[in-house]
Amino acid sequence: MIDYRLLKRAKLPTFTIIAFSAIIFLVYADSIIYNDCLPSAAKETPEVLQAHKTEAVIRPNVIRLQLQSMQEDKDKTGSSNDQKTLVAPFNVTVEERIIWFQKNLPEFKIFKSNKFTRQFHGRVLEFFSHGCEAQFFMTWISPASSFRGRELLSLESLFKVHPQACLMILSRTMDSKRGYRILKPLLDREFKVQAVTPDLPFLFKGTPVEAWFHELKRGNKDPGEIPLAQNLSNLIRLSVLYKYGGVYMDTDFVVLKPFTGLRNSIGAQSMDVVSKKWNRLNNAVLIFDINHPLLFKFMEEFSLTFDGNKWGHNGPYLVSRVVKRLGRRPGYNFTVLPPMAFYPVDWTKIGGLFKKPKNRAESRWVEAKLLQLSGETYAVHLWNKQSITLTIEEGSTIRRLIADHCAICGHASSY
Repeated sequence: MIDYRLLKRAKLPTFTIIAFSAIIFLVYADSIIYNDCLPSAAKETPEVLQAHKTEAVIRPNVIRLQLQSMQEDKDKTGSSNDQKTLVAPFNVTVEERIIWFQKNLPEFKIFKSNKFTRQFHGRVLEFFSHGCEAQFFMTWISPASSFRGRELLSLESLFKVHPQACLMILSRTMDSKRGYRILKPLLDREFKVQAVTPDLPFLFKGTPVEAWFHELKRGNKDPGEIPLAQNLSNLIRLSVLYKYGGVYMDTDFVVLKPFTGLRNSIGAQSMDVVSKKWNRLNNAVLIFDINHPLLFKFMEEFSLTFDGNKWGHNGPYLVSRVVKRLGRRPGYNFTVLPPMAFYPVDWTKIGGLFKKPKNRAESRWVEAKLLQLSGETYAVHLWNKQSITLTIEEGSTIRRLIADHCAICGHASSY
């Protein structure tokens, strides 16, 4: 006969032991599930990742990106505060601005080189070694949170036209878990895109801007009132093309047809209507071979004439100055493409492409514009600084271009 009094006294510790064991098991099992769900980059050290050999899988490019996007969100590289420090205060003297720059220099993560950033060159070579029909570069020195629909549209149109191309986004903020989530819809469709943190000391080493960058890092240069990120982007694009070759493109284009037939080319932004000669070039698209002498001249001009207080001085105006000065001097094999190639609509008139036609005449204009773009234009620059607040209206030229050149074609409101 069972003594229920003894069982009652023994019941509490037995139940406690069982419950405690169950909790331990659940925690352990949850830990296994959580770790298995994380990208491999969050679990392995950079040294291990460098030596890691990926097994053959269904989507090798997706796995490769997971392995190499190693920055943690806790690094806060995508925070807006980290980016705001790159903007110098206004209405101060040069001396005051240099003092501000020297004081805040330790906070500028983009200048930092460490064990992770020093893998940059290896990551570039590995990424472009997998059957790329063309290699594209973009830069993104803003928070990852600001990489949105318009930027993704640019990527979609690029892959719609170049499905076998490889795109590398040079960005510390996008080379993160958040950046990976943003790019995942493209990766799920097996497009080759990867964000990589650039190592600026390596990128500028052996180029005409090496000494300039060294002085900037020491706090001996006036960064100017123009956001430093903008001027660093101007410089990074020149350096990366000089070291690796390929295509650089800003993130505010809709790509219409392949760039594969272009070589050593730069686009004119505007042209004299009478003489038919260009009067301004733009550096939003650059297509050059590795070690091209014109890129060397661009970087030389950057280091010698840097001015952080004049918009465009180190970008569009820089490439215009250099090419105009060179004229037809032998040894520089390059082509200046007409405005219709990349800048078919001036930034002052870009709003017209976003509006829906209100009558038959406007509808005919849209049809004529689309026909013109289909014949002469490689990509349409959207001039995001002017158009980012505009709504892409149904039936507009831009809406029609999106419908024909998106790779994923998300909801209209996402662009």
